[in-house]
Amino acid sequence: MADRLRALRALARVTRRHGPLGLALVAWTLLACRRVRRQLARGGLDAVRLPAPPPGGTDALVRQALRRGGGNCLESALVRQRFLARRRVLRTVVIGVSAPDAGFHAHAWLDGDPDPHRHELAEILRRPVPPAWLP
Repeated sequence: MADRLRALRALARVTRRHGPLGLALVAWTLLACRRVRRQLARGGLDAVRLPAPPPGGTDALVRQALRRGGGNCLESALVRQRFLARRRVLRTVVIGVSAPDAGFHAHAWLDGDPDPHRHELAEILRRPVPPAWLP
């Protein structure tokens, strides 16, 4: 019950600050993150297909929704890539891995974002914006 009340308060805050378009963007972001998670599990990066986000809103609002929605770094990078592509900002998703002897881990980010982990990782994949996402 407390979680549901907290979620409703957060949605009311978004609506007050950003209006109905901001609320629509938050809903799109959360649904897109879930969709990306399912698509990655079924078919990898090539299976990722996302509808265009609604007009308006900011990247900061998308990042905030992704943080609260629990998306991992790859899901978040792909959702933000789609959001930004709609606004004609083309950003490449970068995936990097650490050396096995350093306790292997992987991380994804958008090229150009400040990321404290990327200097410790070797890039293994760069995924440009899919042509279908371009306006």
